[in-house]
Amino acid sequence: MKQRFEEEGFTGVITIDSIGSGAGFERFCVTGETDIANASRGIKDSEIESCRGIGREPMQFLVGTDAIAIVISKDNTFASDVTMAELALIFSTATNWSDVRPEWPAEPILRFIPGTDSGTFDFFVEGIMAPANLGDDGKASIEKGEQAILAAGNLQMSEDDNVLVQGVLGSPYAIGFFGFAYYQENADLLNVLSIEGVAPTAETAEDNSYPLSRPLFIYSTAEIMMEKPQVAAFIYFYLMHVNDEILDVGYFPASDAVLSEALAACQTEMVK
Repeated sequence: MKQRFEEEGFTGVITIDSIGSGAGFERFCVTGETDIANASRGIKDSEIESCRGIGREPMQFLVGTDAIAIVISKDNTFASDVTMAELALIFSTATNWSDVRPEWPAEPILRFIPGTDSGTFDFFVEGIMAPANLGDDGKASIEKGEQAILAAGNLQMSEDDNVLVQGVLGSPYAIGFFGFAYYQENADLLNVLSIEGVAPTAETAEDNSYPLSRPLFIYSTAEIMMEKPQVAAFIYFYLMHVNDEILDVGYFPASDAVLSEALAACQTEMVK
C-alpha cells in the first residue's frame, strides 16, 4: 500500500519497519515514535493503557484476514492433519514424532517458529499453547503456554519467515508455522497441515472455521490523523484500495461492510 500510495503521487517519506506486532505496539504506545501500527492481532488491554499513558487513544481499522499455516516438508509422508491438542504437544514436550502418534516415526521433531515479538507467535500461543497449559485457576494460561513452547527442544526462532521456510525444507521431520501468505509463496516446496480436519483457505479463514485464522489491523489515533493530514490521507487510501491488492500478497479481504465502517470513521476524522 505504501508503494501504491507513492506511485499515485505522494512525495513524502513513509518508513516501515518489520519488527513484529508486539514491538510495533511498543513503538506506537510506549515511545510514541510511530503514527501507525500494523498488527496481526488485536491490541491488548495493557497496550491500550500504555497508549493512554502517553496521551494516545488508539483507533482500530480491520484491513483483512490471515491464517497461520502449519507447514512441513513435502518429504514428510506421514502427517496431513493434526488436532489442536496434538499441535500443543508437537510444539512443547514431545521429543519424537512417535510421542504424538505411535504410528509416526521415532525421529526428533525439529521446530521452526517466529520470534516472541511476532504477532504470529502471540496468536499461536493464545490459540494453541494456552488452552493446553492451564493456570492455577484452571483457565488457559498464556504465560504457561509461552513457557511451554519456549522450553521445547530442537527449537529455532526467527522474525524472518524465509529463514523458517528454509529450516522446514531441511528435513522431513521439521515443522513450522507462519502466515499463510508465506506458505503460498512456497506451496511448491511445502505441505500445509489441516487442523481438526479443516484446511486453511479464504473461506475457512473468513468464517473462522479454521482454528488459526486471525484478523489484520492498522492502528492510529484521531489526534494523529488531525495533526498530520498525510497520515489520514494514507489510511483513507489504504482502506479504499486494500482489497485490490490483498489477494495478491496471500491474505484474505475484509468484507465491504467492515471496510465501509472503517472508511466512515476515517472520513469523520479527516473533516474535523
